[in-house]
Amino acid sequence: MAHKVTFIPGDGIGPEIAEATRRVLEATGVEFDWDFQEAGIDVYEREGTPLPESTLESIRRNKVAIKGPTTTPVGTGHRSINVALRQAFDLYACIRPCKAYEGVRTRFPETDIVIVRENTEDLYAGIEFERNSAECERLRRFLADELASPVRDDAGISIKPISVFGSERVVEAAFRYAKDNGRRKVTAAHKANIMKFTDGLFLEVARQVAERHPEIEFEDRIIDNLCNQLVSRPEEYDVIVLPNLYGDIVSDLGAGMIGGLGLAPGANIGEGCAIFEATHGSAPKYKGLNKANPTALMLSGVLMLRYLGESAAADRLERAIAEVIRKGEKVTYDLKPRRDDPTAVGTSEYADAVIEEMQRLGAAV
Repeated sequence: MAHKVTFIPGDGIGPEIAEATRRVLEATGVEFDWDFQEAGIDVYEREGTPLPESTLESIRRNKVAIKGPTTTPVGTGHRSINVALRQAFDLYACIRPCKAYEGVRTRFPETDIVIVRENTEDLYAGIEFERNSAECERLRRFLADELASPVRDDAGISIKPISVFGSERVVEAAFRYAKDNGRRKVTAAHKANIMKFTDGLFLEVARQVAERHPEIEFEDRIIDNLCNQLVSRPEEYDVIVLPNLYGDIVSDLGAGMIGGLGLAPGANIGEGCAIFEATHGSAPKYKGLNKANPTALMLSGVLMLRYLGESAAADRLERAIAEVIRKGEKVTYDLKPRRDDPTAVGTSEYADAVIEEMQRLGAAV
């Protein structure tokens, strides 16, 4: 039976890389019943909302979605669609594998780590108070009068909530991922030496969860020390679980270590619902040029196949992508040794090469 999946092309380069991803997913032989929906700046300009109710309803119905990148205005305009989706469907765990593939320019070819980021709490919970607002002034007075913690009168304020509930379920997700994927160790990252009541709580809960999984090695690292060690000895790390803000930063660090965001997939997982997306932006200046690298979204498709129980198809697609990258002949400009290499192919042609490689691998079995 075909898998019903909400398909959101996004905006900018989104539709091009989403179409390339759709083609390679269908070429695996797995049957899909796509439910095409909209999100992003294009539908915002037309309908006044970047995330129509019809899109939300489709995800509620299908429980699985794959999404191209969408534009988030900086400083003004609508809030992040990605954050809105995570909150709407309580997608509490963001899973971002960072694996170096042969053929990619990187100083860290041994990198093979998985970032598990808490997705709903921390400074990204969206509890902010604008400078000079009445709400900010009331909070500032409370902090000064009740807690003897004065805040400058020209400050904006953000709140950092971290709960036992949120911490426990994301750390459990990290251990579950480690077990399901043959991983050996989970590292919890924090700044508990400074933020004792928030990061300290995250660390306390992580240690409690680790006691329930003695077969998986556990350790913790202060976040700045973790960043230092990731770029000095990445081979020592495996699955890393972090609060929201640190997870956002470290997952981009991990992407840089493997060659860039164009190679970094993402899965946002909740209870009975999951949305898969590339971790990079919409790069609107490349819109319609058939130039963008679709690897990150294709690898997000690999994660989706595993989530759907199609492990053999996922393995076949990942091997095909890895082999196309290793050969280095039919890849986009950013995967060439020189970005101005005239032999670079476009988004669609890259998808053709992946499909051809899957067919070759299938014939060799």
